[in-house]
Amino acid sequence: MAAAGAGTGSEGKKRGASRSWILLDAAGEEQLLDADKYAIMRRVDINARDLRILDPLLSYPSTILGRERAIVLNLEHIKAIITSNEVLLRDPSDENVIPVVEELHRRLAPSSATQHDGKENLSGQHDVEGAEEDESPFEFRALEVTLEAICSFLDARTTELETDAYPALDELTSKISSRNLDRVRKLKSGMTRLTARVQKVRDELEQLLDDDDDMADLYLSRKLAGASSPVSGSGGPNWFPASPTIGSKISRASRASAATVHGNENDVEELEMLLEAYFMQVDGTLNKLTTLREYIDDTEDYINIQLDNHRNQLIQLELFLSSGTVCLSLYSLVAGVFGMNIPYTWNDGHGYIFKWGFFVPLYLSPLLLTHDTRGSSDPE
Repeated sequence: MAAAGAGTGSEGKKRGASRSWILLDAAGEEQLLDADKYAIMRRVDINARDLRILDPLLSYPSTILGRERAIVLNLEHIKAIITSNEVLLRDPSDENVIPVVEELHRRLAPSSATQHDGKENLSGQHDVEGAEEDESPFEFRALEVTLEAICSFLDARTTELETDAYPALDELTSKISSRNLDRVRKLKSGMTRLTARVQKVRDELEQLLDDDDDMADLYLSRKLAGASSPVSGSGGPNWFPASPTIGSKISRASRASAATVHGNENDVEELEMLLEAYFMQVDGTLNKLTTLREYIDDTEDYINIQLDNHRNQLIQLELFLSSGTVCLSLYSLVAGVFGMNIPYTWNDGHGYIFKWGFFVPLYLSPLLLTHDTRGSSDPE
């Protein structure tokens, strides 16, 4: 019983350590994998540190790493490992990953579809087009799909934010209220987070474009062709799965790579053009967010000007009330002077003095109020 319990516990531990992956190969076929990290590391020949980047429980920035036999890709929700003949994508049931899987299946399958159509009496032009597609390495086609997906995802989030933010800012300028202020505050927080995410993707692409060696590391087919040419002219390495369809595609891709880029290992023009296109797209998304931030800053400046105006009005009202208090205190001064029990000569002719004490403050009070009101309104 104890042994059975221990076995059940170990099975549960293995089941908990395994992760869901989907595999798409060069033939466009899909396969769901429930493998642990050690099986994945053996399959794609990467170390644990690189695989840890793809752990959804850990927070890692957007990263594109080129290894000897694989490209490790961590772009937001897209966590993938690309080799020269297959793509491993993590968490395929995620709602944001499902469209990526569908697009990978559609974009990676055309070569096989072209072969089937060629068997059904298609013209030779399709064969030429299929050969041209084969000249683009498998890893670049997969990388292009993932970059297109993440750029479209970030651009869509930016468009949604713009749709909500601009009307909210316009409403805030017309009516300053706690509800509108809280709404704009939430939108600004979301914009800050989205800007940081877009900036990370842009920085990663820019870092790749600035380093030719890093781009050269992403040429998996070129490295595969260079490693296999001294040993065998047609056969692939023994670590590939034994599939005739996949093997023929790998051989064709290897020959195309050897014919096009094997002569110059530092030639990264094809990848550079690919990365530049999506770098420009991400940069455009970042420019949209920058424009939105400037609009928010302008709205904040406008609101601060309105608040300063209201503050000046309150100061003017306070000054007016203070002047009124001073005017009223003049009568208190007169009453206090006449109320003192001190022998003065005017006590005998108090009727004459009373008129002066009453009418002079009555005349000075409006004069003082008018002067203060004009003085407070002149700066405006």
